Amino acid sequence: MTTVLALDDLQVEIPTRDGIVRPVRGVTLQVDAGETLAVVGESGCGKSMTALAAMGLLPKGARISGGEVRLRERRLNDLDEAGWNRLRGGRIGMVFQNPMSSFNPTMRVGAQIAETLVAHRGLTWREAELRAVALLDRMQIPSAAQRARQFPFEFSGGMLQRAMIAMAVACEPTLLIADEPTTALDVTVQVEVLALLRDLQQERGMALLLITHDLGVVAQVADRVAVMYAGQVVEQGAVDAIFHATAHPYTLGLKRSLPSQHVHAGDDEPLAVIRGTPPDLIAPPPGCGFYARCESAMRICESGAVPVFELEGSHCARCWLRHPQCKPQELIS
Repeated sequence: MTTVLALDDLQVEIPTRDGIVRPVRGVTLQVDAGETLAVVGESGCGKSMTALAAMGLLPKGARISGGEVRLRERRLNDLDEAGWNRLRGGRIGMVFQNPMSSFNPTMRVGAQIAETLVAHRGLTWREAELRAVALLDRMQIPSAAQRARQFPFEFSGGMLQRAMIAMAVACEPTLLIADEPTTALDVTVQVEVLALLRDLQQERGMALLLITHDLGVVAQVADRVAVMYAGQVVEQGAVDAIFHATAHPYTLGLKRSLPSQHVHAGDDEPLAVIRGTPPDLIAPPPGCGFYARCESAMRICESGAVPVFELEGSHCARCWLRHPQCKPQELIS
């Protein structure tokens, strides 16, 4: 299998008045051609910052302070803005969380899709506009030719998200990064958009990096899952392993908080919660970032860096409970 995107010990720093925030602390991931890797975790865990680093779109002042980003065999860390502009939209596409704020409100939707094709594929405007209409039609937008001449405010949220996917895949990128692509959509539209992403990936063999906090979405579309907490990957493996052989207490907490596991007729039991708050990433804890909130915490968890323990297959977890001499080792309940 060909590796499309590889992050090796990626670290990101953001200087602030109070100190240096470290939202990404040694993330190692890879996504292969035709594969969907879901990166999950609660808000502030570093998943979106990881995606922005992979796209060269870090906010002003933020920088990659360590590690490496590679697209196939090409190192991207030292690209200038012109180099990134050649990759973005061409070899790397991105679907943002809020399409309404990502489109230019003064340009027609079809023209914005066509602009990508003119810039990266050298098509004439006429050729690009025809291709834009075909893409909107492929995204199941009715009356595509008419819609292509409309402005973003004339689209519903679901249609605009489809139009953004059309723009992201217009140049047939090898990697598509989707950052919370269904968060602002109702449930029915979510299912349609996820099915569309899955179909496009199968057609084109794209690598898909899906950023989400929704484990329900992960179960539907992911091949592998990386669970992030406090800027680190705390568990990683095939989707079945993450759901059925859970190896980290934080992942277990996310699973237990799913409403679908608790909603039954006449069931008044409250949803499980992960008590406490994430750590301060200006002064990250020396040991496990989840130590203060973990019901299974031990003294060793607090004192120093936690190694990554290899489990069955490609499943691994950054947790002392997975040490061969630690009992009990099964966390599923």
